[in-house]
Amino acid sequence: MTLAQIRRGMTVAAIAAATILASCGPSAAELEAQRLAAEAEARARIPPPVTLNEGVAQAASVYVSFIRDVSTISGGFQSPEAIQAAMRRGADYDPATLSRGMIAYASIIALQSPEFVAGVRSFSTDPVSRRQVVENLIADPAYAATLPGADYAAGLISTTLGQDITSLTAIADSVENDAYTIQERQDPRRRWAILPIANREVRLEEAKTISASGMLPSAEDSARLFAAANSGTGLGLAAARRGPPYTPAVINALAIAALAAMGAAGDEARANTEALTFESNSQFCLDMSKLNLFQCLAASRPSYEDMFCVGRHIVRDLASCAASSTIPATIITNTAPTAIEGGTPIAINTGSLEQSPVSPN
Repeated sequence: MTLAQIRRGMTVAAIAAATILASCGPSAAELEAQRLAAEAEARARIPPPVTLNEGVAQAASVYVSFIRDVSTISGGFQSPEAIQAAMRRGADYDPATLSRGMIAYASIIALQSPEFVAGVRSFSTDPVSRRQVVENLIADPAYAATLPGADYAAGLISTTLGQDITSLTAIADSVENDAYTIQERQDPRRRWAILPIANREVRLEEAKTISASGMLPSAEDSARLFAAANSGTGLGLAAARRGPPYTPAVINALAIAALAAMGAAGDEARANTEALTFESNSQFCLDMSKLNLFQCLAASRPSYEDMFCVGRHIVRDLASCAASSTIPATIITNTAPTAIEGGTPIAINTGSLEQSPVSPN
């Protein structure tokens, strides 16, 4: 056999072997299916964008716009009509709606924390982990407090709402102090401030009617808060941290923000976010505040007493309810001294006392 014949034989054999191997490998359709499956798996590992539905932003806008309006109240009223105007402005809230709005606003504040958003989203690249985190949050909102960065988000909430609390407290001091100042003989306003209020029953019923009216969201504030929630920017907040324990209202706000960070708080999840904006302690505080306002108005006779009702049971109670909803009860530990008898230390009774938040009464 010549060399040429040998080469031809080897070529034919190589071709045959290649043909056999090709017939054993995946087909073009199979390769395409494998490619599509790989792409689907890769897409599944891309976390969804931060998503918070517009309903939460609308609820938050109610709180933001109302607190801004109440913050325009101040002492120094120059007429009975000015006192009644402040009364109408401050009484114009529904406790349930305002409570939900505060928690909704707190959740948007939490989404301004890059540490919290990044910490939550660290679980979102794996579909199984993402689903488990979402399920845990829905089953138990307190799970949100254990997620990375929760202390940063809670710090933003307490600091931001704390500014409102401080402002409202200062206004309450101003109005309540003026209720005493206006009674002094040298105050020219005293001549009308000590006179009996005309149509006392009418103004009480008017306050009750105003309280029962619905609170509508602000379109401008809703749009601003919606954009801030989904972008994580826009509110201009400085970083802050606050460790646990957290109040139920803060926990619910963290849970809403965590769901949003996982892309699980869009329109399809409104039932979950609306449920989380309800918190019984926060709403009860505002319910009691409104009841105290009505009782105060029922007992009030002259205008200076109405001034006190405005300061105490509108402005101060709003500050107190916001504080009790966002600041946990203080734990006071009493460490007793040690008595020495005959040179031998004797431990005197020790204990701890948990102090409840101040009530609005």
